[in-house]
Amino acid sequence: MLLALSGAVYQGILWGIMVLGVFITYKMLDIADLTVDGSFALGGCVAATASVTLGLDPLLAILLGTLAGVIAGAVTGLLHTVFDIPAILAGILTQIALWSINLRIMGKSNVPLLNVDTVFTRLASLLGVSQSVASFMIGILVAVLCIVLLYWFFGTEIGSALRATGQNEHMCRALGIDVRVTKLLALMISNGLVGLSGALVCQSQKYADINMGTGAIVIGLAAIVIGEVLGRLTPGKLQAFGSRLTSAVVGSVVYFLIRAIVLQMGMDANDMKLFSAIIVALALVIPVILERRQQHLSYSKGGER
Repeated sequence: MLLALSGAVYQGILWGIMVLGVFITYKMLDIADLTVDGSFALGGCVAATASVTLGLDPLLAILLGTLAGVIAGAVTGLLHTVFDIPAILAGILTQIALWSINLRIMGKSNVPLLNVDTVFTRLASLLGVSQSVASFMIGILVAVLCIVLLYWFFGTEIGSALRATGQNEHMCRALGIDVRVTKLLALMISNGLVGLSGALVCQSQKYADINMGTGAIVIGLAAIVIGEVLGRLTPGKLQAFGSRLTSAVVGSVVYFLIRAIVLQMGMDANDMKLFSAIIVALALVIPVILERRQQHLSYSKGGER
């Protein structure tokens, strides 16, 4: 049980980097970018092929996986901003195309990394620790670095313009901000983080699979919602931007812990997608019900007066 929970923690941290990418598009631009399912697998497939077939350094393989995610985000962004295809449809088109592209990259449905050096095996041998501990250490390091860089970037002029685009696109246009550029940039950064997460997960689990990104967007949304709920329960409600980024990663860890506990209790692994969808649906529906209930009570009190 403890082994399963510890595995869920480091897995949640590595997937939490993907959640940061989903956070950018979903919470800032109000776009559920379905490219994520394809770009996550793309990052893993590129990293695996770079290590196994090309024999490249594992760090370089991870960078290539990240770059591949950036390119996937750029494709979705160009379809949406240049050709005016709705964002959700542009994401679907890219996701479908990436399935075939990922298969072409690997040449088969999965590629094992059993005899290949990874950043995790390197750190484990360097420090004399287990790979689980190495995964936890690298996951924390990369997640913290991503949060710090995102916090800094979104405090810059272009980052502030990107955040403003999601808040009020029409006002940004009136102020002379090219919202097409900010949307394109957001999608590239988002899928770059997703590709980075896919590459790290690939090296951590020692294989890449064509279906490894299936349901990634649902996991991302579930983690974000869980993180927001935890933020509301925390004193001060963690409204600061840096805290919201941190809560997204924490939400990912909590999600994987919940999943590990449920699986240990005997739940069929094939039902996990359904379980994830139910979590997201409940987390999205309950706040709406509570808000409507509050409005109803306020109207009733107003009528009594």
